Amino acid sequence: MQCFQKLRHVAAISFDLDDTLYDNHPVLLTAEQVLQAWLLEHFPRTAQWRQVQWRACKLEQLRLQPTLIHDTSAARLATLTAGLLACGYDVTSATNGAQQGLAVFYRERSRFSVAPEVIELLLALQQRYPLIGITNGNVDHQQIGLAGVFERVIHPGHGVRMKPYRDMFDMAAEQLNIPLSQLLHVGDNPVTDVDGARRAGAQAVWLTPAYGRATAVISGQRLPHWRISQIGQLHPLLLGAVG
Repeated sequence: MQCFQKLRHVAAISFDLDDTLYDNHPVLLTAEQVLQAWLLEHFPRTAQWRQVQWRACKLEQLRLQPTLIHDTSAARLATLTAGLLACGYDVTSATNGAQQGLAVFYRERSRFSVAPEVIELLLALQQRYPLIGITNGNVDHQQIGLAGVFERVIHPGHGVRMKPYRDMFDMAAEQLNIPLSQLLHVGDNPVTDVDGARRAGAQAVWLTPAYGRATAVISGQRLPHWRISQIGQLHPLLLGAVG
């Protein structure tokens, strides 16, 4: 652990989910593979497309509808619809297929369980602090074992912008009825989590290295209050003498 600034009073804790509480990379990789297999089975004309074409299609949808960058589910739905149309399917088939494909991806994207030791840590923290999730992703927190852990999980979309914008931090403080200065945010990303929380006025703990990654270096962003290398280090930090 490394301390950059002393923690002030902590009234509640917010957590990033992906790559903070679990390794998200293999989950997304598997979900993408399952979706592509589903598309080939139900929409065989998509065999003409590879990942590069789907990537280009997504970038084009984001160019046409810039607000999609703040809603991963809406962006995927728009990409699937446009891709199926480009592969020669009619509007009805493309629209219905995109909805079904999104459901397939969403189901697979949440087909895992958070490690028991992480759940145990969160439940221990929950005895002292209200907990809330703030994620840029679209995982179903109830399906992965976090039901009953968080008071709420906040996602972007429908006018709510992704981190590092302050929208979800503001919503968390309002939900918890606390000033942002008393919210401690824990996350792996130096920009979206650390810099985003600090700019919003919250405190921050930076987890690095995140799951499956090398230790990151902050460059040009605001410093966290603490840096930890394992999520379990929150126990002595927040349930020990500090906090």
